[in-house]
Amino acid sequence: MIVIPAIDIKEGRCVRLRQGRMWEETVYSDSPEEMARRWYEQGAERLHLVDLDGAVQGRPANHSTIKRIVAAVPIPVELGGGVRDMASVEAYFDTGVSYVILGTAVYRDPDFVMNACDRYPGKIILGIDAREDRVALEGWTQEIDLTPLRLAKRYEGVGVSSIIYTDIQRDGMGTGPNVKATSEFARSVQTPVIASGGISGISDVLRLLPLAEHGVIGMITGRAIYEGSLDLAEAIRVAKGDA
Repeated sequence: MIVIPAIDIKEGRCVRLRQGRMWEETVYSDSPEEMARRWYEQGAERLHLVDLDGAVQGRPANHSTIKRIVAAVPIPVELGGGVRDMASVEAYFDTGVSYVILGTAVYRDPDFVMNACDRYPGKIILGIDAREDRVALEGWTQEIDLTPLRLAKRYEGVGVSSIIYTDIQRDGMGTGPNVKATSEFARSVQTPVIASGGISGISDVLRLLPLAEHGVIGMITGRAIYEGSLDLAEAIRVAKGDA
């Protein structure tokens, strides 16, 4: 299983939020590209970027920062946040991003998502975010009466690379991942799943590893590696079975 460090970008800085609340931010660096190099040097094989401003505004908002990050490290970068049209998808792939994450559009604009998957097979990731088994949209500011599983089922077999399943109530809280919900979700879909939200230490990494047999191929970690409760290099070794 791959451990993917997250770099959340707000107004050009590297931050972390609590449960996606834009007003509850902690700034970790004024240079996100330096953070990218730091995680690469510790063994990261992929980076997870989120344009937080873009997620709320509904359009890409930190393009120049993202471009610098992609240029700073020789590893794949997955990016989400405010990608709602094909022009934005194309622009990000042109910068060298390896995977584009579609979130709100997965519900709002299925035709666009299908077209993106058709044009870029294996390069589109679905971001499905849940709060109490209800899908959240628009940078987690809105909830709809639809379960993550029902939404995911609409995209079986269309060339999606993977699904990032995020438990919003665990995100940025350091309370541990929702292993049960993640496992149930992964077992119910054919698409590979990346777990997100709540990792606080190496014990949480170990709790997620058995989910590999159910189709979980990776886990995203943010606050834990920034605040030191999880050593990224150790987590990568453990996830690879090298420790």
